[in-house]
Amino acid sequence: MAMKYMLMLIRDDEQWESLSDEDRDYDAIGGWFMKLAGDGVLVGGEELHPARTATTVSWREGESFVTDGPYAETKETIGGYGIVDVADLDQAIAIARTWPARGHRVEVRACIDHSQHGQR
Repeated sequence: MAMKYMLMLIRDDEQWESLSDEDRDYDAIGGWFMKLAGDGVLVGGEELHPARTATTVSWREGESFVTDGPYAETKETIGGYGIVDVADLDQAIAIARTWPARGHRVEVRACIDHSQHGQR
C-alpha cells in the first residue's frame, strides 16, 4: 500500500536570498520536480516565499488573532515542499537524497490518511 510523505525543503532564507539565480540552480530544482512528476511519484509541491512574508493565525481564550510574520523566530525555515506517494519511508528517503540544492536539509514526514480512520 502506498503512503504519502511530505518532503520539507528547509533552508536559511537569508543565505538563499543572497545567492544569484545561477547559484540557486533553478534548472536543477525544476528538473527534480519534473522528474518526480513524470515518474508519477510527486502529487504536489511548491517553493514558498520567505518566512518573513508569512501571516500567522493563532487562538487565545477561544478568540483568533492574525499577526504578520512567522510564528517562530528561527534562522531556518521551510522554503518549499513536495508530497510524494511511495511504497515506504525508505523510498521517500531515497527521493529526498536526490534533492539538488545543497546547503538545504530535507525533512521527511509521513502524512496521516484520515480516510483510513473513518474521518474526513
